[in-house]
Amino acid sequence: MTAVVERVRGSVEGVIEGKPEVVRLSLTVLLAEGHLLIEDVPGVGKTMLAKALARSIDCSVRRIQFTPDLLPSDITGVSIWDQQRRDFEFKPGAIFAQIVIGDEINRASPKTQSALLESMEERQVTIDGKTYELPSPFMVVATQNPVEMEGTYPLPEAQRDRFMARVSVGYPSAEAELQMLDVHGGVSPLEDLQPVAHAHDIVKLIEAVRGVYVAEPIRRYAVDLVAATRTHPDLRLGASPRATLHLLRATKAAAALAGRDYALPDDVQALAVAVLAHRLLPTAQAQLNRRTAEQVVQEILQRTTVPAAAGQPA
Repeated sequence: MTAVVERVRGSVEGVIEGKPEVVRLSLTVLLAEGHLLIEDVPGVGKTMLAKALARSIDCSVRRIQFTPDLLPSDITGVSIWDQQRRDFEFKPGAIFAQIVIGDEINRASPKTQSALLESMEERQVTIDGKTYELPSPFMVVATQNPVEMEGTYPLPEAQRDRFMARVSVGYPSAEAELQMLDVHGGVSPLEDLQPVAHAHDIVKLIEAVRGVYVAEPIRRYAVDLVAATRTHPDLRLGASPRATLHLLRATKAAAALAGRDYALPDDVQALAVAVLAHRLLPTAQAQLNRRTAEQVVQEILQRTTVPAAAGQPA
C-alpha cells in the first residue's frame, strides 16, 4: 500500500509545487471513498490538482465544465429514441467515469448542481425509472471559486454535505512559486504525466482502509466533536450524522497513509476542520463578529476531551 500511495503522491506533487498537505488530503479522500471540494481564488491550481490526481491513476476520467446553461441531463445522461430499434437508448452522461472533475461547480444553477446528489451518495444514477450503477472506484473532485466571486451560486447545504472534505490550495511560497516558473514555464507537466497506479490497485487500497481498527473511545470522540457543532451558540446549522461517518472513514484512511492499521485521536484532530467546516452555517451575529466555521471547529477541538490510552491522563 505504501509503495502505491507514494508513487501517486510523488506524481501529483511533481505538478503541484509546495503543497504536500493538500496532496495528502486528496489521497485520504480517495482512499476513504469520498468526494473532494477544492475552494480557492482563481489561478492557484485547483483544476491542476484535480487533473493531476486523475491522470496519476489509470482510471476513466471525465471533466465537466459547469456553466449557467449546463443541464442536468448533460451530467447524468438522457434516453434517445432509436429509429432503427424503435426503442429508447440510454446515452450515459459525463458522470459515468471513475474520476469526475467538476470545474467551477458553483457557476451552474442549483437545478444542475442537484444532478450530482444521487450519484455522489448512492453511486448510481436513475433515469426514466431505470437505475444504472457507477464504476468503482468513483470520486468527484469539484473546484469552486469563493461565493463572493461574480457569477457564482452558493452550493446548497445538501450538496456540500456530500463532499467528504473541503480544501483550499492557497498561494505558494516564494520558493515554490519560483520553482513553478521553472517547471511550468515551458511545457505543462500534465502533458508528460503518466499513470503510476491502476484502478484495481485503488480498489485494493480502499478495501485495506476499511479494515483499519478504530477503538471505541476514538469513535466516541468523533461523535462528541460532531455533536458539539449542533449546540454551539455561533452555529445555526451543525454537522449531520453523515459528517460523523465521513470523519470516521477519513480517519481510517489517514491512519493507513501513515502506515498504521489502527487510528489515533491525532488522525481525527488533523481532519476535523477539513471534514466539518464546510458543512456548518454560522449565525448572523457570528458573521458580524467575523467568526468563521473553521475557527468554531478549532474551538470545539480545544474544548473536547481527547481520549487517552489506558493508564494515561486524558
